[in-house]
Amino acid sequence: MHMDDDVISALEAIDPSRADRFADGSIHPLMKRLRQEAPVHYCASSEHGPFWSITRHADIREIELQPERFSSSYQRGGVSLIQPPGVESLVTFIQMDPPDHGPRRQALVPAFSAQEMTRLSENIRNRTSDLLDQLPRGKTFDWVSDVSVRLTTDMLATLFDFPWEDRHLLPEWTDWIVSLERIQKEPQGRMEKMGEMAAYFLRLWQERASTPEAPDLLSRMIHSGALGHMDAPEFLGNMATLVVGGNDTTRNTMSGLAIAFDQWPEEREKLYADTGLIITAVPEAIRWQSPAAHMRRTVTEDTEFRGKTFKAGDSVVMWYISGNRDEAVFENPDRFIADRKNARDHIAFGYGIHRCLGARLAELQLRILLEEMASRKVIVRRVGPVVREAHPFLTNVLSVPVELH
Repeated sequence: MHMDDDVISALEAIDPSRADRFADGSIHPLMKRLRQEAPVHYCASSEHGPFWSITRHADIREIELQPERFSSSYQRGGVSLIQPPGVESLVTFIQMDPPDHGPRRQALVPAFSAQEMTRLSENIRNRTSDLLDQLPRGKTFDWVSDVSVRLTTDMLATLFDFPWEDRHLLPEWTDWIVSLERIQKEPQGRMEKMGEMAAYFLRLWQERASTPEAPDLLSRMIHSGALGHMDAPEFLGNMATLVVGGNDTTRNTMSGLAIAFDQWPEEREKLYADTGLIITAVPEAIRWQSPAAHMRRTVTEDTEFRGKTFKAGDSVVMWYISGNRDEAVFENPDRFIADRKNARDHIAFGYGIHRCLGARLAELQLRILLEEMASRKVIVRRVGPVVREAHPFLTNVLSVPVELH
């Protein structure tokens, strides 16, 4: 833990983006200190350059609602503090401002409608129940690889109507795209993997361009005005966004659920006794895990905010991992509480025009997983240490060794 140096260090010396904090959990007491003492905090130097940190829930929402003043554009550095080589060539709708952002996002909205969720739910339930029935009893296995990764990979393959026998490529590509270690140490290999992904999707695109529109995500993109004629950088950027977004966020929340149920078994028992609580437990799991630790914006004009002056060009980092544990909004915020009344007030999906497009699908998968676990009274016991990635952008859970009882 880094409690000692956080407690004694001067506020201005703190770098909230230091990756090791996200692996060992020391990020949470640090963020609590910033919320209390410096809710708008300036870090003058980090490996990602200087940036402002926004740690309070209300302040994050306020910034999210001003896209004209706080830009997401790839031309200004995009939405993450981490800037891999070649990032400027990745054009994606989440890294666009109005008016470019809206029509592209809108083209994908029908793939996540309530009607589509109904269509997908039987498929998700069948796969989830089959998987739970196949898990070993009384034997150690890794909840991340054997449950979280498998369920989200199959869902993503269904969403894209991706060739089933090749679906193992989806988490492999995701890991290459987001791994901080690979970004830093294997940039060339990473770009090659992304090229491999783009080539595969391009082949599927060309096959489906000559067929009528189908409900899968690729077909919807092909047949939409806004996304039907993307150039190479935008095609690669959007495929990377959809693969990572559809994979990592739900995967890490499913892993977080296993951790929370082991840590607070009384919450699991509460839920199993009353499955009506699943409606609050799903957003609570997402709040508690906060799959995206932050989103970044670039200031477009000199701006006063909470008594501080942001200069045009400054990086502003909204720490969702902090806003979701803001004591002003959530009582006892570090604890997972299955029946938390205001769990839906979380900002893990963002807020405003960039709110996560796949939020409804993520919630559906988590709801069905909880329903199927509850119907079997599955008890997950952790039998080894949780391994988290040292990653200041995505709260990646790498391993949770468990036994089922």
